[in-house]
Amino acid sequence: MSFWRVLLAIICPPLAVIGKGCGSIFIVFLLWLCGWVPGVIAALIILNNPNN
Repeated sequence: MSFWRVLLAIICPPLAVIGKGCGSIFIVFLLWLCGWVPGVIAALIILNNPNN
C-alpha cells in the first residue's frame, strides 16, 4: 500500500481502489455516498488486503 494510494483513499476513495475490480469500486462508491468515513474505511481495508 503506497503513500499515494492512501492519500487518494482519503481524498476520493473510489479512485483509490480502481485497480481492484469493478465490485470493489461499486461497494466503496456506495459507502462513500452514505458518508465520507465509511468510504475511506472500506477503501483502506481493500487496499490493505494482501490477497488482491
